[in-house]
Order: sequence, then structure tokens, then C-alpha cells
Amino acid sequence: MAELVAAGATATAAGAAGATATSSPSETQDQARREDADVAGIKNKAKPAFDDSTRQTVRKLPLLKARAGPRDAQDVWKERLKEEYVCLIEYVKINKERDSDWFSLKANSEGTSWSGTCWHYHENLRYEFKVIIELPVGYPLTPPEIKIPELNKKTIKMYHGGKICLDVHFNPLWTKNVPRFGVAHALALGLGPWLAAEVPNLVQNGFVSAV
Repeated sequence: MAELVAAGATATAAGAAGATATSSPSETQDQARREDADVAGIKNKAKPAFDDSTRQTVRKLPLLKARAGPRDAQDVWKERLKEEYVCLIEYVKINKERDSDWFSLKANSEGTSWSGTCWHYHENLRYEFKVIIELPVGYPLTPPEIKIPELNKKTIKMYHGGKICLDVHFNPLWTKNVPRFGVAHALALGLGPWLAAEVPNLVQNGFVSAV
């Protein structure tokens, strides 16, 4: 089973994907690809959807090339998973350097479902939640589905079953960047900003407690 743990600032890409950090593109090529992406729709200065820290982080993440999805042949899907792990490992590394770890994830053997924990600090208190990330059959054309089941019906920014609502900013940005965005980008541009926006309201309404 593949595992990527941000809490301990370590990452292991094992199992079917067989990913290693050495499979990433050269630094020069990778930088060119990052600059070519519309990462920070994010670039809209008049009405920014993401803060400066998020935009800077996303620009440092490797961009994916493989367009393969879960229903494609195993060899091409494994290549996509390798890229996913490389990108996630880089994201963990960035978070470690900034002392800002905020998630811990483990994937199933197929790499189609990720589960673990995410947390957000509000007024110096930590709020922790179980999170599930599902890759739909249409992935990567269709963005990942991110669920926090314990918050189901506690905020209007959520669909039935605990699926968080990312329609306004994240989903259009994902569509522009297929196949370059992956799970790490969904965390950075989807789940992270959602927690930052919703946790204060959840705390104010008494729906969540600090750990």
C-alpha cells in the first residue's frame, strides 16, 4: 500500500506505482512547464482566488504529463501514479521546509482512493478531520472528490455525504490545467483554502472542537 505522510514530514511511494523522487523532470524543463501553466487563476490580481502563499506553493509543484485515468491500461495508469507521488512528495517537502504540515494520507493499492487526516489552525488551536479523496473514473479530466464525512450538513459549502464544494474557484482552474494538476494540487488549491474559509465559521457555530 502506498503511503504519504506529511505529519512526520516523510513520504514513501511504494506499491503498484513504484514511484521515486528521481523520476521527476529536469529542473529547467520543470520550471518552464510550471510557468506555462495557468496556476493561480490564481494570476487574477483584481480578484484573487488564492492567497500569495498558496500561489507561491503551487508554482513550485511539478506538473503532471500523463493523461491516463483509473480505467486506462495499467501501464499508463501506473505512469500517472508515479507522477502523482513525485508531486505529492515535493508538496510534503515544501510543507516541511515551512513547518506547515497539515495532512497525512494513505492510498489504496490502486491509487484511486486516498484517506487520512487533515488539520487547520484557528486562533492557535488545532482542528483535525478525517478526509477521503476519491479519483473518479473520469480522472484526470474530472477533478478529485474530497470528502470530510464528519462535517456533513454542518456547512452549506458541502454536498450530501460530506463532499466539499469546490465549484467556484477550483474546478474551473482544474479544467484549464488538465492533465497537469494532480492530487497535490487538489490539496493545495482545493482542500486547504476550503478549510481556511470554513473552519472559522464552524468554530463560531460550535460545530467543531479543537484537539
